[in-house]
This record gives sequence, C-alpha cells and structure tokens, in this order.
Amino acid sequence: MICGGAASKLYTTAHNIVTRRTYFCLMFNRKQTFSYALYATTATANLSSKRRNLASDFGSCCDSNTFSKLGSNYDYNKRMGELGRRGNVDAARRLFDNIPERDKVSYNSMISIYLKHDKFHQAEMLYYEIPEGMKNIVADSAMVHAYAEAGRIDRAEEVFDKMPERNGFAWTSLISGYFKLGRVDDAVELFGRMPDREKSVITWTNVVRGFARNGLLDEARCAFDRMSLKNDVAWASMIKAYVEMHQVDEAFKLFQVMPQHNLYAWSIMICGFMDHDRINEARDLFDSMPWRNAVSWTTIVTGLARNGMTELAREYFNKTPNKDVPAWNAMIAAYTNEGRMFEAGELFKLMPTRNVVTWNAMIDGYSKHRQEDEAFQHFILMLRSCIRPNERTLTSLLTSCGGILGVLQAHGLIVHLGFEIETSLTNTLITMYYKSGDVTSARIAFQCLEAKDAVTWTAMITAYSNHGFGKLALQTFAQMLRTGHNPDQITFLGVLSACNHAGFVKKGQMLFDSMTRGYGLEPTAEHYSCLVDILGRAGLVKEAMKVVEEMPPDKYDGVVLGALLGACRLHGGDGLIDLIGDELIELEPANYAFLANAYAASGKWDKFSQLRKTMKEREVKKVPGFSQIDVNGKRHVIFAGDRSHPQMNEIYMFLHDNLIPQLQDFGSKTAKLSLIL
Repeated sequence: MICGGAASKLYTTAHNIVTRRTYFCLMFNRKQTFSYALYATTATANLSSKRRNLASDFGSCCDSNTFSKLGSNYDYNKRMGELGRRGNVDAARRLFDNIPERDKVSYNSMISIYLKHDKFHQAEMLYYEIPEGMKNIVADSAMVHAYAEAGRIDRAEEVFDKMPERNGFAWTSLISGYFKLGRVDDAVELFGRMPDREKSVITWTNVVRGFARNGLLDEARCAFDRMSLKNDVAWASMIKAYVEMHQVDEAFKLFQVMPQHNLYAWSIMICGFMDHDRINEARDLFDSMPWRNAVSWTTIVTGLARNGMTELAREYFNKTPNKDVPAWNAMIAAYTNEGRMFEAGELFKLMPTRNVVTWNAMIDGYSKHRQEDEAFQHFILMLRSCIRPNERTLTSLLTSCGGILGVLQAHGLIVHLGFEIETSLTNTLITMYYKSGDVTSARIAFQCLEAKDAVTWTAMITAYSNHGFGKLALQTFAQMLRTGHNPDQITFLGVLSACNHAGFVKKGQMLFDSMTRGYGLEPTAEHYSCLVDILGRAGLVKEAMKVVEEMPPDKYDGVVLGALLGACRLHGGDGLIDLIGDELIELEPANYAFLANAYAASGKWDKFSQLRKTMKEREVKKVPGFSQIDVNGKRHVIFAGDRSHPQMNEIYMFLHDNLIPQLQDFGSKTAKLSLIL
C-alpha cells in the first residue's frame, strides 16, 4: 500500500499509512518499503507543518540498523531525482556530495539533472570525475548528446569512439550533430555504419529532419519513404520540410494522405498557408479541424495578425475558448506591431495572467513607436509585479531611449538589478551610447566586454565612423580582423564611411575591392554610394562617374546618383548636373531641393528658378533639417530657419563666432549656400 501510494503520487494516502504506529516496526523489514515511506513523507512536507516531525517518530520506533538503511544509494538516488524534478539543482548536488559510496546511478542522475537544467559545464566536469570502472552507456550517451547539441562535435566523437558499447541514442545524437553543422556526408556515413537493430523511428525522423535542414528535400523525402514505420512526428517533420522549402502544395498532398492528423500537423499546415498569403485556405483548414486546443487558436490568431488582418485576428481571438497566455500575447503583439498602443494597452489591462513575453511586447511596442516614458513606466510596473526581465526586455528598454540621460538611466537600472551585461546587451549599449553622442561611454562598454562578437566590433567601428573618428574606426577594424572575426556588409559600410570622413581615398578603394575578393560579400547600393562619395569629395569626379557606369543596374538608385551629384556640386562637372539631375528626380522626386542647391552652387540661376517654380506647382515641400540636444534633462529641437527658441540670439551669435570661421578655415564651398533654401 505504501509503495503503491507513493509510486502513484498519492502521497497523502501513503503518508497516512506510515503514521499508523502499528506499521512502523513492520514496514522496515524491506528497504524498498522504507524508501517509499521516506519519499511519501518528504513529498507531503509542504502540506502540513505537523508532518515535519515525522523523522523523530521514526527514531522513536526504529533501531540503529533501520537508520543505516536510510543511507542506501537507492534512497539517496531517489531523493536526488525528486529534487532534480523540482528544479532544485543545488540541493541535489549537496545530496550527491553526501552519498558515502556513489554508484553508477548516482553519477547518471546528477549528470542528467545538470543537463536538464542547461548546466552543461557542471555536467561535463562531473562526467570526467566518474571513476573509470563506473563509466557506463547511460552517462556516455548523455554526454554525446550534450556535446552534439552544443556544437562541440569533436568532443562528441571522442566520447562516442571510446564507448565499449553504443545504444541508438548515442548513434542518433551524433548523426543529428553532424547534420546540425552541415556535415551531411559524415552524417550519412555514420548512419550507414549504424546497426539496423538500433535504427528506430526516432533515428529515421532525425535523418529526415537533417536532410531538410540542409536544403536536401529530395533526400529527405527518400529517407521518409524508406521508413518501414512512420509515426506522427515523422509525418509532421516531412510536411514541415516541404513548408519551409516553400512547397506548400506538396506539403498539403502529404498532409491529406497522413493516416491520422495530430494537432501539430494541423498547425504546421495552417502556418504554411498563412506564410504564403493563402489566407482563405488556412481559414478553411482551421474550420475543418475536428477539435482544437489553445495552440490551434493561437496559431490562427498569430497568422492573421502577421498578414496585417488584425481585425479578423481579433474576431478569432474573441471566439477563442479558455484563452491562454500565448493567445493574449499574440493579440497584443499584433496591435503593438501596428502602433495601436491604445488597443494593446486595453487588452493588456484585461489580461488575467501576464508573463515576461507580455511585458516585453508592451515595452517593445512603446520603444518602436518612440514612447520612452511609457516604456520606462511599464518596466517599473513589471518589476513591481515580480516578473523578472530578460535580455529582450532590457534591449527594448535601451532602444526606447531618445537621449543620453535615458540611456544612462536604463544602464543604471540594469546594473542595479544585478544583471550580467552579456554580449548582445553590450552591443545594444554601445549602439545607444553612440547614437546619443557619447562615444566615450560606448568605448568603455566595448572595452569592458570580454566576449566580443562580430556585431560588437561593427558597433564600435560604426560609432567611431559616425562621429568622425576615421583613424580609430580603421584601427578597430584591423583589431577585429586580428581576433579572427569576419566582417559583414554592415562592418564594411562603417569602414567605408570612416574612409569618407577621413579622406582616405586609396584605403577606401582597397576596402571596397576586398569585400568581394577577400570575403565574398556583394556590395549594396549604400556601399557604392560611399565609394562614389569618397572619390567625389577628393575631386575625382571622372572616377566616381566610372564607378556609377560600371555598377550593377539593380544597385543603381537615387542614393548613388545623389552622391555623384554632390561631387559635381563640390568640384565642377556642370555638364553632368543636368543629366544626373533629371535621372535623380525620376528615381526619387524628393531630391528636388538637393538638385536646386546644385544648380545654385554652379551659378545656374535660371535652372534654379525654374526648378523652384516646378516645386511650387507640384507642391513639393522640403523637409527642414533640424538639430536636437539634451541639456539638463530637457530636449531642444531646432529646425533650419527657426527663430522661435528663447535663446536663438545667443545660439546664432555662438555659431557666427565659432562655427563659421572654422568652415572658412577648412575652405568649405558650401558655407555661403547653407541657407539658400
């Protein structure tokens, strides 16, 4: 009765039997009975404080020989497993350390607990502490799987090769690891060596997934067709492979012949139709489902919202029975993505239970739509609700900041709350600091981070470049290459911009050429624009024109032509202005003002007047330039030609006495024309 009650999780029943004193001295005749009695007692410890004294009751009725049985490995391992299931990893480890003589099960259990709770390093250390005679197939297989999942395939191979015997789990884990890293040939070779008796439906399903993940759809289908036994997971995996490769019709054909549809297969097919704008087919499929759960309803709501059908998504949301948290989150996210923060807020207030995803959706929504105060308010409310923020929360909070004071405040909160500032978060910090004009703080954040990735280096290069520190940007780029990080297109945009600001023409040309020759990256229109601007600022108008003529037609846009027009405006080339100007207006009509300035700079006042007349007739309005600065917590925005600021006289006097002389010293040809329009 005690064993059955404890094993069936009827802890109270088992405990009541234990507490009948007439059974006390009898039940310890068997070690297993004692173990279940102890298990039942500890499992009900939280139900009543009176039961915490049960150990003393045991002591009053049992001799010392009975207590020696409490220290058996069976009892320790069982209790350790229970602590692991409850997530109390540290307590499980303390119990493990107190086992007088650990056995294989002890080591296996503790390693499994570590891996289950994403404590890979601790599991690895413990694995290599196992005495040689106690290493076994369970621990070996667990580590092969863990290494393969972590991408450390060399260590997985090492453990696998040393295994005296291998089970299907070890074979399948290593095969999946090869597929995950794109080593398809190694995966196929290992699968061929795997004994047929070990090839389960799980192995075959992983092979199907592996081929599909690597874009080998025909091979995936071939493996699927070879399966003698297909379960629901295998069918769903093949359907998902077709959907991910945009072969929705093939996926639906397979779905129709599937012997028994599970909810996962239904959801995959509905998502497939939604992702390919086949909304009506997705709705028809949803309506034909024999039964639906919360995931099914959330799938249709999310799909409709993602396709911009927010109102229709709300109709399905309102029909959803027993709405779970993901359903609420999906609808709130739909509103925030459209900037409908009022509707999102109203739904947020009605939500019975919120999780970190809910709060992130609201904070991210306010951040994207420039509502800094609301983002901070919701962050504070989140803390008061005892919901711990995660990295996504903090990133959204940082990106909501419109000035240096906001960034400093957010950074201070992060530190005060005890968060470790990891790589991704530091990248955001660097970006927000330099966007707020504080390059020094960006550099400090960069230097304090040990685990820099390519994004970190790119952020710092861009920070230097955007603030005119061309030499520092190029030095940082050189350091990045020495650390073994490969630059991407954004990195090259930063270094080309740095060359532009610093006037490094040869260096800029060399870096542009190295994009394709050295790193296999295709330049975008922005890269061509940077190169044209580099050449144009140096007076190399013909060379800049040659770049434009030789560039791919699909990269030819108004940004590139604008850079070329700027070169003509600075260094002559009056004959090109008409040709470039007409083409520029055709590509991007918003460049009327820029072209008018070019005509004025070249002294073509008749063209200038004609263009201004055309702008007036077509009601083209130039968006005025503006500057903004935060002073003592207050933001000041000053538009070109604006004289409404209370300190405008002092501002103009400062510019006249300081900025204009500097421009004249640098020989600027545009200073006198800055206020023409």
